[in-house]
Amino acid sequence: MRKWTGELRLAVEYKRGKTIPKDVYFQGAFKVMRPHYLDNSGQVTYFLINPGGGYVDGDTYRMQVIADEKAELLLTTQSAAKVYKTPRIPVIQEMEFYLKKDSLLEYIPDPLIGYEDARYIQRNVVHMESGSTLIYCDILTPGWSPQGTLFSYEKLQLKNEIYLDNELVVFDHLKLEPSSQQIGAIGLMENYTHLGSMIVVSDKMTSSFIDELYDTLGDMDEAYKIGISQLTVPGFTVRMLANSTQEIEKQFMRIHQHIREQWFQKQAVFLRKY
Repeated sequence: MRKWTGELRLAVEYKRGKTIPKDVYFQGAFKVMRPHYLDNSGQVTYFLINPGGGYVDGDTYRMQVIADEKAELLLTTQSAAKVYKTPRIPVIQEMEFYLKKDSLLEYIPDPLIGYEDARYIQRNVVHMESGSTLIYCDILTPGWSPQGTLFSYEKLQLKNEIYLDNELVVFDHLKLEPSSQQIGAIGLMENYTHLGSMIVVSDKMTSSFIDELYDTLGDMDEAYKIGISQLTVPGFTVRMLANSTQEIEKQFMRIHQHIREQWFQKQAVFLRKY
């Protein structure tokens, strides 16, 4: 049995018009703050914390999140995830999400920063029931290096598997290895430095919603590139390239805000801590 550097289990349930904690357990270098309610909708918000300040060689993390029927959970982090040198064993993070019928999970973490010689592998598995909604984001950022090079990390690898009623409907595999790839080439970073991804799956998706999102984003400029693709199930994915975390966060916030307003009649939330 693997001994995890940090482990977290979080289950929430819906009672009397409000989402409340059902089961909370954490140990090691993984913690969660007390629940917050950012508005009067009854949705609960949790902030994840890594008290160690960053990930180092051989660290392993595991998180399991369960949203019961009609529960609404917004999950974010207290700060960016910093991956430092991993000369021998890559950092491993495994996350499982279970979304019951008519539940909502918004997973909006701060960026993942890969410093010099960092190696990081993340696997997310999402099990959804019909009627549930998933909003998932991640941002990959190059960290500082003594030589001043932008892509000094060894590998950042993220896998997402999404199952809807036990059927695999989304498989997204992203791997950046600057030492073995032409990292600035077309199809990779295209001379940008930061990469953002968003995955949204929901029965509330309509065929006209993609056009609404482009209208929300407005005219684009050379500061970033963004593409939105509709999934074969109700939902869409977003990929964005930019030269700063803030640019990606700004555009993702516009999309996130539009979803909250149109699908859930909720106000926008500002989650960043700076």
